[in-house]
Amino acid sequence: MAAFKQRSSLSSSLPPSRLSDSEKMDVTGTWEAIEWTHNEPIGRTVSHGFSNFLLEAEEVIKEGFGVVLVNTDEAGTLLVTNYRLLFVSEKTRDIIALGTIPLAAIEKFNKIVVKQPSGVRHFDKSLTRRLLQVFGKDLRIIVFGFRPRTKQRRAVYEALLRCTRPTRLWDLYAFICGPSKYNGNNPKVRLLDEYFRLLGISSCFRPLDSMNDEGSFTLSNSWWRISSINSNYSVCATYPFALIFPKSFTDEEVLQASTFRARCRLPVISWCNPGTGAVLARSSQPLVGLMMNMRSNADEKLVAALCTQFTDGREGRRKLYIADARPRKNALANGAMGGGSESSANYFQSEIVFFGIDNIHAMRESLSRLREYLDTYGTTSSDGMSSYLRHGGSTWGGGNLSSMSTSVSTLGDSGWLIHVQSVLAGAAWIAARIAKESASVLVHCSDGWDRTTQLVSLASLLLDPYYRTFKGFQALVEKDWLAFGHPFSDRTGLPTLSGSGHMPSELSRQSSTSSLHSSPIRQQSGSFAQPSGSSHSHSLNHYSPILLQWVDCISQLLRMYPFAFEFSSAFLVDFLDSVLSCRFGNFLCNSEKERQESGVSDSCGCLWSYLTEMRSCDGQSHVHYNLFYDPIKHNGPLLPPAAALAPTLWPQFHLRWACPKEVEAGDLEARCRGMVNKFSELQKAKDAAERKTREITANIESLTSELRNEKQLSSSAVHLAKKATKENAAIKRAIQSLGCKIHFSSNGDTTVDVEHYITESPQKSMYSPSKLESQRTIECDDESDLSVSIALTAADDDLPTDSFSRICQSLCPLHSPDGHCRWPEAGCAQIGSQFVGLKANFDAFDRLNIDDGYF
Repeated sequence: MAAFKQRSSLSSSLPPSRLSDSEKMDVTGTWEAIEWTHNEPIGRTVSHGFSNFLLEAEEVIKEGFGVVLVNTDEAGTLLVTNYRLLFVSEKTRDIIALGTIPLAAIEKFNKIVVKQPSGVRHFDKSLTRRLLQVFGKDLRIIVFGFRPRTKQRRAVYEALLRCTRPTRLWDLYAFICGPSKYNGNNPKVRLLDEYFRLLGISSCFRPLDSMNDEGSFTLSNSWWRISSINSNYSVCATYPFALIFPKSFTDEEVLQASTFRARCRLPVISWCNPGTGAVLARSSQPLVGLMMNMRSNADEKLVAALCTQFTDGREGRRKLYIADARPRKNALANGAMGGGSESSANYFQSEIVFFGIDNIHAMRESLSRLREYLDTYGTTSSDGMSSYLRHGGSTWGGGNLSSMSTSVSTLGDSGWLIHVQSVLAGAAWIAARIAKESASVLVHCSDGWDRTTQLVSLASLLLDPYYRTFKGFQALVEKDWLAFGHPFSDRTGLPTLSGSGHMPSELSRQSSTSSLHSSPIRQQSGSFAQPSGSSHSHSLNHYSPILLQWVDCISQLLRMYPFAFEFSSAFLVDFLDSVLSCRFGNFLCNSEKERQESGVSDSCGCLWSYLTEMRSCDGQSHVHYNLFYDPIKHNGPLLPPAAALAPTLWPQFHLRWACPKEVEAGDLEARCRGMVNKFSELQKAKDAAERKTREITANIESLTSELRNEKQLSSSAVHLAKKATKENAAIKRAIQSLGCKIHFSSNGDTTVDVEHYITESPQKSMYSPSKLESQRTIECDDESDLSVSIALTAADDDLPTDSFSRICQSLCPLHSPDGHCRWPEAGCAQIGSQFVGLKANFDAFDRLNIDDGYF
């Protein structure tokens, strides 16, 4: 096997003051740049620089500095928190997704010591690389490299041992974090709501908490009824509190029938068609005994009651198919432990079918081999090498032609796609029997909570378009997976309510030594270096990717029917990641009863609220929404033919760690979403431009209206000016007619000065111009912007009373020097009369307005 290749360097972004001598790099941030000769112990507290990376209530337990992520040959800081393993790059100071994994998503981990090849570091050829190998349940293998003799790897390893294997359920991060803002309502209410929908009960009977507490939810329709016989989980501890039975079957008969099935998981209705009367029921295997001759009248009556009368006028009762998910030989082998399968002779109008789906241990081994295949033939793998370099890289992107054949064979040997196809085929067969024949189907395996759950929930999704929406998918998962007791704690390797759950024994302490001439992870091409006794530990382990396999089946249907699902492949990936992380309480414990006793719904956050909030941030443009969803196109059952059930790898999930660039390049949905987003942005820009155009048009119309008004005002002002000019001319003529001299002078206020004079006598003028001191000013209204000033050479109103006498003296030729009038009754009276008239005219002119009509 090729050794680790020399890497190009990456610059470190941490300031030198933050690193001790044992943590500094030789200019670069890669494995080959670490100062392996400096080995001072690390003594440091949790850095405050990482607080912005932590979630609510997430605390750092242990740190490792100068750690190298071997997969990408990138140096950084490794943090072990109470929720996840967090790797922060030294170069970018950002989280590296590949090196960050929730603790609950770690299947196993172990320590590996690898010797340096000769000639790599000339100063100390005896140095070894300390590696920590982490296997994820999400199909990734991560390898971290630590500096020798710093004891960082030991500290991180021991922290992982404590945090990945909590002894109590309440030590999980989901309880520490609390419900926070992701609160959820009562799951029992949601289950009743789905039951009412299936039975077609009117919305006025929608379930409330009071109905649940009072047990008043026992409603029914013409065929089926909701029973509260298991409200205290006395009939079956792993069944929900409410069950649907045929209306003709009483609760007393239910108690009798429950003892004939394994773990008392008697036949109950999971899905029903109110239009045709066909039902999809589930149970566990019957306890027929070693001789296969044990019977139960109550059980046979209950199964026969599932075969109701036809509603389309056909005579007789519908056929019943009993679908056993196991291989026939496995069903017969279970007879040694009291189990087994039914006989069609004992059940009314029935037919027994075996689907041949393997058990949980086969699925676990298959996923492990698939993970090995992806890590071996991916773009880069856990040893930091690409398959192209590992296999010669001459004729094919993943190696030579021989390597290509080997990769195809390895994928086939994993068996994962075959298992997926078996589940798909079984579910499609069930859906076809119910949709085409209106038959009823009873599904079971051994315990009725693994393969049975896969088949029933997948067949329901094919039959009912409601389950292909966001709301319906939630209802389907909560009904068939959570309420009907799929043992999530056992299948994910978490503690149960009692604290004695089955934990992965692969987490035991393990260390191996190998040479760098063979990969630190592989001893042979395509096979992992397994810990000693791993086969035995696997056989005792109850971990199995049952839910992951079911979601993989849905992704295959989404590929075949892209218009039938409201949600996208990205939603399924986020759903799986959330389940595997155990960040929320929905999928803790093994049954509804355990979750109720532990108070999960009140103490932990709700996954559905979290996913709903994710979608609400971007609305319909969020990646969780399927761009091609058309509810009208597929508003009925999906019945794929056998030839279409040819599954492939799910790129968005299987290849995201091994071939990230290829997944991104081949994601047509992402490209379409980008085009839709771009179109949406252009549409918004168009709408904004149209709004701006409308605003500009409105402004132009407003300015045009104002300009029109100004033009009207200007025309009115010109008309008034012309009128004022005419009036001024008339006034000028009137004043001149009185014998006055008028002077017009233009200034800013357009004033006119008028001077009145008295013509001098040919003989002598007794009234000198120097005595003309008094003035009178008459201003017109402001609107005319015109003022007129008239200066009189006559006296004002305050002239003395003897003014007439002085005028007479100066003007009268008959006045004697001694002050006596020679002709008192002649000329003086005429002159006095003229003066009085002239003064009255000027007083009247002073009171007139320029806008008034005078003549």
